Amino acid sequence: MSYYVYILASQRNGTMYIGVTNDLVRRIYEHRSGAVAGFTKRHDVKILVFFEVHESIEAAIQREKSLKRWDRRWKLALVERDNPTWRDLWEDICQ
Repeated sequence: MSYYVYILASQRNGTMYIGVTNDLVRRIYEHRSGAVAGFTKRHDVKILVFFEVHESIEAAIQREKSLKRWDRRWKLALVERDNPTWRDLWEDICQ
């Protein structure tokens, strides 16, 4: 099984959310549809701008916690390294 750490954004350089899941398509759909009450729904954070795959839940959780402690500039640089236009990756994961 694979585990995913992901970053959602409200827009380019906007509000960001970092999460972890074992089903990326389902989880992002929940955020996008507003099915999950909380931060992402309240702040309209729906654009998938970054994700990475991990082989264990422990590694994914450790990475998520690490990223949450990062300075905002580092998070922006991480997104822009692989996704310089902040393109919504939703279509990529639905194929």
